[in-house]
Amino acid sequence: MAIQLKTEQLESIHSHGEREYPNECCGMLLGRADGAAKEVSEVVPLRNLRLDSTRAQELLPLEDPGRESEKNRFLIDPLEQLRVERDARSRRLDVLGYYHSHPDHPARPSNYDREHAWPWYSYIILSIERGKAAEMTSWVLSEDRARFEPEPLKL
Repeated sequence: MAIQLKTEQLESIHSHGEREYPNECCGMLLGRADGAAKEVSEVVPLRNLRLDSTRAQELLPLEDPGRESEKNRFLIDPLEQLRVERDARSRRLDVLGYYHSHPDHPARPSNYDREHAWPWYSYIILSIERGKAAEMTSWVLSEDRARFEPEPLKL
């Protein structure tokens, strides 16, 4: 299966990643899936809750706060995620996946990304190099959660 974005959605993710640099950005991808493709109809930028370190630590503590921060981790507020999911459902849209940026790092999923992902969903990763959007890739976690598989990203 492939994930399909429109040019304006791609640009929205790029500008979100550049605005949030040097921190990671994050958001949700809404649309519809059929047997052959996931077609994104909306990109929903969300706040990286890691910017509120007290609240983020209460919800999902970092394993190594000395090495981990909003610069290399993101966290979506679960209440915000529920709000977006309910809104999508009311408009007969599906949550197709999530996106986030990797400031000054490749657009490849980390072990941390794999440990916090679910199968089927698309995970778009945008590399931001020195504040500018660079490579963007999409991944799907295998059913056994052992690895991410690359997913074709179509415009």
